[in-house]
Amino acid sequence: MPNNSSTAPKRNVVATILGLLGMSGIAGVLVAALVTPLIAVAGVAANSSITLFESLPDYLEIQPLQQKTELYGDLNGERVKFAEFYSQNRVEVALDDISPYVAEAAVSTEDPRFYEHGGVDVISATRALLVGLIGDDGGGASTITMQYVRNQRVQAAEAILDPDEQAAAYEDATEVSMGRKLQEMRLAIGVEQQFSKEEILQGYLNIALFGGQIYGIEAAAQYYFGKPAKDLTLSESATLVGTVQNPNAFRIDNPDNIDASMNRRNYVLGRMLDEGAITQAEYDEAKAEEITPNITPSQQGCMNAQYNAQYFCDYVEKVVLNDPAFGATYDERRFAFQTKGYQIDTTIDLALQQTATDAIRANFPAAMEGLKFGGSAVAVQPGTGHVLVMQQNTEYDGTDAAKDNPALTSINFNTDYDYGNSAGFPPGSTYKVFTLANWLQSGHSLYESFNAADRKYGPFYQSCDRPGSNEAYGPGNDAGANFGNINALQSTQDSINTGFLAMAEKLDQCTTADIAEALGVHNANGTPLETNSSDIIGSGRNNVAPLSLATAFAAIANNGESCSPIAIKSISLRDGTEIDPPSSNCTQAIDENVAHAMAVAMKTVMSAGSGSASNPGITSEIIGKTGTTGGTIGDGDGAAYTWMVAASSGFSLAVWNGNVERIDGRLASMRNIGQGWTRHEVARPILAAGITKYGAETFPAPTGDAVQRENVTVPNVVGMSVDAATSALESAGFTVTVGDSVASEEASGTVARTNPSANTSAQEGSSVTISPSSGGSDSTDGIAMPDIVGKSYDEAVDALSAAGLGDQGTQFQWQGSKDKPVKSTSPAAGEIVGPDDTVTIQAED
Repeated sequence: MPNNSSTAPKRNVVATILGLLGMSGIAGVLVAALVTPLIAVAGVAANSSITLFESLPDYLEIQPLQQKTELYGDLNGERVKFAEFYSQNRVEVALDDISPYVAEAAVSTEDPRFYEHGGVDVISATRALLVGLIGDDGGGASTITMQYVRNQRVQAAEAILDPDEQAAAYEDATEVSMGRKLQEMRLAIGVEQQFSKEEILQGYLNIALFGGQIYGIEAAAQYYFGKPAKDLTLSESATLVGTVQNPNAFRIDNPDNIDASMNRRNYVLGRMLDEGAITQAEYDEAKAEEITPNITPSQQGCMNAQYNAQYFCDYVEKVVLNDPAFGATYDERRFAFQTKGYQIDTTIDLALQQTATDAIRANFPAAMEGLKFGGSAVAVQPGTGHVLVMQQNTEYDGTDAAKDNPALTSINFNTDYDYGNSAGFPPGSTYKVFTLANWLQSGHSLYESFNAADRKYGPFYQSCDRPGSNEAYGPGNDAGANFGNINALQSTQDSINTGFLAMAEKLDQCTTADIAEALGVHNANGTPLETNSSDIIGSGRNNVAPLSLATAFAAIANNGESCSPIAIKSISLRDGTEIDPPSSNCTQAIDENVAHAMAVAMKTVMSAGSGSASNPGITSEIIGKTGTTGGTIGDGDGAAYTWMVAASSGFSLAVWNGNVERIDGRLASMRNIGQGWTRHEVARPILAAGITKYGAETFPAPTGDAVQRENVTVPNVVGMSVDAATSALESAGFTVTVGDSVASEEASGTVARTNPSANTSAQEGSSVTISPSSGGSDSTDGIAMPDIVGKSYDEAVDALSAAGLGDQGTQFQWQGSKDKPVKSTSPAAGEIVGPDDTVTIQAED
């Protein structure tokens, strides 16, 4: 480094001549000749000091500079940066993008003969070596090229991941000794043979340290003055170049350093004036200026991510750190992520992210007294797997402050454990759609009926060795509702537990789990999905991430093709080199016709069922399923977790809220704390914005058996024995359930009636319930079915109520649109309807 003298001597003739001779090869010979007696005096063992100098390595492998990784998202069609990561805050720029004042200040101050020597300033080197002989440390005489060499060696040391090897390499690069200085001279001569002066100066200005983690002139200009390096004034340029000599003493983000920094700046201006780089007028004007910092910190890391994208940022980071494509080990991937300058274009829609943030903040509290409360929303795009939205109720914080504040956490509720440290949550009734898929795939149809009475179901068939216990199970329905014969459509619309258990009795539970996994659902901790009896209705031991369910519903809306979620669209380095990003794996998980039939049932959830409160009302082409469960078996009222998952052809959303963990062994009910309904308030505006932007095409109509199997007439088995009636019904293509005995004029033990009634039509494969006679007619046994054919929905309800059927507890199943008049009923008009019977009302097409 130059001496901090305010009056540097003018170059003499000898220096000029030596400078003119200072090509790389000549410089090497001169230095070697000069150091020969000095090395001998210093006691360095060598037969020939020139040979020793010449034997030093002369080739320096130039390391790529450490640069910031930056994450970008879409904001209304504009590409915007929302997060960055670095070990060294650096943005590498070309010399043309740096103010000429900076280059002039660096050369004038650090190396006035830069354009004349071959890497080593012979006069300065001789002076430094002479000083070293009398006890100095070998410092000084470092040309810009030599400083570049030293910084490159430090950079190479920092790239070594083994701590011991790194420390040794760093010591070797920074050791204060004459030997290290000789190495730098030899390498500098080699660098001058490899690169032009402009390339060396550009490399030096990009690699230099300007204090803290600020490296390179561009990052320094942005941090200290809030502007790009090309716009730096003379005074600002001299200030920053002056900082390089001693960043801690001269960095201007510390007010205590301003006076020292001003003195150093004025020295730099003086050297520029002496070297003819600036005029006297420019010198006077710049020297008169105050140093006025405009400190503009660079906010790195996910805690400092912008646009409310902290949790999504964390997800993207973990995607890179978990993928061997970015490095063989975690440490290699971490180092690359912080130093390679990845330019990552992500899939996030920042406008939708704001919509989700607003909805969550308005409805899900960040924390609640007495429980660990959580709520989240995540959206994906069907057909691409792009993760568009990822938000939750808490503030992202991975520091110790989060330990005692439930409103702060770095756990990402939306993702699997490996991508956010969440173990997932019981899916509740959202999981029922996979039984529906199995039901349809196995040859059953939407309108095939079965008995869904409140009873014990199972044990259930399982063909594989998946974990799970499929013993008999009878949880009942929400609010104690009881049903008779219903079908898959009504079971889905009204989320009837017993309906899905009745369906599951005819299915292989392994197939249901296989379908769920194929569509994208898995346990968040990585274990296989279980097939416990309670898992049929989503209240068993499976715990899934919201992102999994959003992915699965996107697949159903995408004609059964599942695309694994991805958060990265493209990656490049700052020089434009493209890097292959992780890609979405798209596979046909279920048959298209099965998906189309599922959509028919799942649309009713959003139009007339439990999901209608989330429907924004902008399209009929939206499918969904709600879920409410207590979690593992025995968790109270079954409302410890609630879900709303919905999708159009272009947008799929999962909203969840519930207990993050137990408090004193207990889980709070979302209903009891006023959070049983808020999932709908969160989902509705996000669905409105997402569907408006990404579309809702008409779902194709299903065909064949998935919708309507052949209708068969129910034979009249009244008066037969139960065994004979069962055989007759099964021969006609029905399945049979024997219900409770009823008083009847038929002989005791024979069939009193069936549901559906004799001579009515029902789909092949449907369930017919036999009611045996207990003997003896009893007028209180039931009520005659009124004739409601042709009536509107409201008129039919009034007629049924007037007949007293509602008072005796009869269940009703309305099939078809409530805007259409009644086409038929089962039982038919005039037949006796018992208290435990179900009346099926079919609306006109």
